[in-house]
Amino acid sequence: MQSEFGTARRFAYKALGAAVLACAAGGAASAASAATVTIAVVNNPDMLEMKKLSAEFEKANPDIKLNWVVLEENVLRQRATTDITTGSGQFDVMMIGAYEAPQWGKRGWLSPMTNLPADYDLNDVLKPVRDSLSSGGTLYALPFYAESSMTFYRKDLFAAKGLTMPPNPTYDQIAQFADKLTDKSAGIYGICLRGKAGWGENMAYLTTRVNAYGGRWFDEKWHAQLTTPEWKKAVSTYVDLMKKDGPPGASSNGFNENLTLMSSGKCAMWIDATVAAGMLYNKQQSQVADKIGFAAAPTEVTANGSHWLWAWALAIPKTSKQQDAAKKFIGWATGKPYIELVAKDEGWASVPPGTRQSTYARAEYKQAAPFSDFVLKAIETADPNHPTLKPVPYTGVQFVGIPEFQSFGTVVGQSVSGALAGQMSVDQALAAGNAAADRAVRQAGYQK
Repeated sequence: MQSEFGTARRFAYKALGAAVLACAAGGAASAASAATVTIAVVNNPDMLEMKKLSAEFEKANPDIKLNWVVLEENVLRQRATTDITTGSGQFDVMMIGAYEAPQWGKRGWLSPMTNLPADYDLNDVLKPVRDSLSSGGTLYALPFYAESSMTFYRKDLFAAKGLTMPPNPTYDQIAQFADKLTDKSAGIYGICLRGKAGWGENMAYLTTRVNAYGGRWFDEKWHAQLTTPEWKKAVSTYVDLMKKDGPPGASSNGFNENLTLMSSGKCAMWIDATVAAGMLYNKQQSQVADKIGFAAAPTEVTANGSHWLWAWALAIPKTSKQQDAAKKFIGWATGKPYIELVAKDEGWASVPPGTRQSTYARAEYKQAAPFSDFVLKAIETADPNHPTLKPVPYTGVQFVGIPEFQSFGTVVGQSVSGALAGQMSVDQALAAGNAAADRAVRQAGYQK
């Protein structure tokens, strides 16, 4: 009896050992077969939230591992452009925008966003945003959030000075308000605006300002227009205003830096992306959440092109070896359930805006985000096909939709930032920028 029991026990141990080995081997094989998806994104708050919440995606998809590369905006653009143009294949998912998606898609550098699952509900995505990420009717990126631009202001500071912000202010009115609101002894600056050099940093804002003053980058024959009276007035009033009523070191401030200044109570006004509204109204992120008012982006001689249209979107380079896994992740990060996930984690005011009709139809969103209808209208009325008062040969409100723009746009941004820092005059900055823009389009064969 004892002998039979011992034999049975030995068999049981052997069977258990074999099972353990099999499980270990299976686990190792599963780990080895997990697809690693490398994702390059900008370091804005909404993207950091996506990275945080991505643990939920990995939990639901144990066969996919996410590798994050989070970069400052200008650096991301440089890295993504270098990667896509050289075909080096460093990234499986890239965060790009309404400038890159149609151009890179047209050149065959991006995988089309086709055959999406029915529950993704592509028709729910706002049409102007879909169109901005498409070329020839093919969609090349899915929007994570979309935005226009608007004016934010401190209601309490306006009330204290007996001032009233009109729904549609002019730049002249903004300058008058800034003069009255600046109180440097209290650490409050009348206005905060982008000064950091970059085609998507200071030039995104400044192009809408130039548009509002009746200016344009090029005439119909692709001759650069940066030395015209419209450009000179738009840029010189900007530099004068920032020197008089802006914060110190403004030439280093981009979106994130100004968001910090505004949310910590240092700015009386800020003109920038509508996406900032959710952050400024979030009491966990903003010290002035209950004091923020909003109005349209300023106009001057025209409303044409006075507010931009942009989408930060996720795209898959053709060089990615993880096409299916990358597409699955993008579908998750831009889908309806992700918006619900952010609402649960951060509150409805902080969900990624500007992408889905269903978001703007939600009673919870409308209640938490008093700016929601205003933002939706701003996005729907920005017109990239008619961005200026006078006719132009290009599309794009706050950028020129040609491949060469990111190069000469950044050169112009550096010159204007130099003028803001007092390193050169506005006339010198615009003359240098005009020469760079003219040279770029002439060499590329646009001028006939």
